[in-house]
Amino acid sequence: MKHYSLCFLALFCCLLSMAQKNVIDEVVWIVGDEAILRSDVEKYRQEYGSQIKGNPYCVIPERLAIQKLFLHQAAIDSISVTDADVNQWVEQDINERIMTAGSKEKLEEYMKLPMPQIREEIFDQYKNELTARRMREQLTQDVKVTPAEVRRYFKDMPEDSLPLIPTQVEVQLLVRQPRIPQSEIDRIKSLLREYAERVNSGEISFANLARLYSEDPGSARQGGEMPYMGKGELDPGFANVAFGLTDTKRVSKIAQSEFGYHIIQLIDKRGDKMKCRHILKRPEVAQADIDSTLVILDSITQDILSEKIPFEDAVRYASDDKDTRNNRGILSNIKETGETTTRFEMSELSAFSPELARVVDTLKVGEISKPFTMINMKGKKVCAIARLKSRTLTHRASITEDFQVMKEVVQAKKGEEAILKWIKEKQKSTYIRINPDWRDCEFQYEGWIK
Repeated sequence: MKHYSLCFLALFCCLLSMAQKNVIDEVVWIVGDEAILRSDVEKYRQEYGSQIKGNPYCVIPERLAIQKLFLHQAAIDSISVTDADVNQWVEQDINERIMTAGSKEKLEEYMKLPMPQIREEIFDQYKNELTARRMREQLTQDVKVTPAEVRRYFKDMPEDSLPLIPTQVEVQLLVRQPRIPQSEIDRIKSLLREYAERVNSGEISFANLARLYSEDPGSARQGGEMPYMGKGELDPGFANVAFGLTDTKRVSKIAQSEFGYHIIQLIDKRGDKMKCRHILKRPEVAQADIDSTLVILDSITQDILSEKIPFEDAVRYASDDKDTRNNRGILSNIKETGETTTRFEMSELSAFSPELARVVDTLKVGEISKPFTMINMKGKKVCAIARLKSRTLTHRASITEDFQVMKEVVQAKKGEEAILKWIKEKQKSTYIRINPDWRDCEFQYEGWIK
């Protein structure tokens, strides 16, 4: 009997050893009280493997570990992102995946998950990424550089190592808004009153109506929901109505903004900020009104070309766009950093308006375009003529011409130094354990193995 027991024990140990070697999932890192699983690493590798330089089984867990450090600090500092912010990225990601797969059903088949679970996984992924990014921005928000630091950094740098600046353009615009008949405005207002009555009567929820009919793509997918915002962050016409709301069950009167016409529903108020839903409707512009506006612009163009009036004066007297009218028609490029410049890379101009970018690309410096139509940043169809004020071809950066770009390079470097210092401090104060099989790596940040 003892002989059979020993044989069984040996067989059990052998099977256990084989199971451990063929384990499907395991904890590979522990950061604080958070575990990084092999499955987490594999999932990341499948998503982003082609973008990773180096050993993915070293690079990926380190990236995940750094994200966990940021998320932990974000929780301490009460830094978060709204569901509306996250959902914008989720919807864009899902739409791109569906287009790649061919259909929603094929995407579910490929990912071996139903759509609600796919959405949940992608939501969690983006929420973590956006929260970590916001924490990173918080850590570097006080990083500043002086002109002397910029000059010192680039002083002895070889010319072929200087940043390469893509072709940039400066553009002037004269914009005319086609006439919108009162009958079309009345039609839009009638629609919005109908929506409000349906919500107030309990027939349908405001969120469902927004998903069906709102013409604001950024919020419609979230049922019209917007993040908490202060009065100064909103269009004045919208803000005056929205901040007058007190009842979360009732719908506002119609508000007019530069984007169109809205009805609004209050969700919550916190101090001087409010959260609301809205439905945006824009009056449709008839082709006849577009054509008549293009004729007017053609006449203005001929006056400019015949030197009866300078382009800048024509803008001041005839343009309907207040953002450029008082700046001689010059278009401003507001960067993500908050910096404002008059120069656009062609990719930036295309993001501003694909129609405008196509027109500008055909112009010589000083040349004026034929009248054309474009969708402006407020989502309205307008008519315009453009003048190419300047074009700076691709070149190596210089302090005199490209100081702002060079400043951003130095600022980014100082920001990375600040992040490096912060990570080193967190490594010392955070419990970190790495599975012995995952330690043989050249990590970007030293200090993981203690």
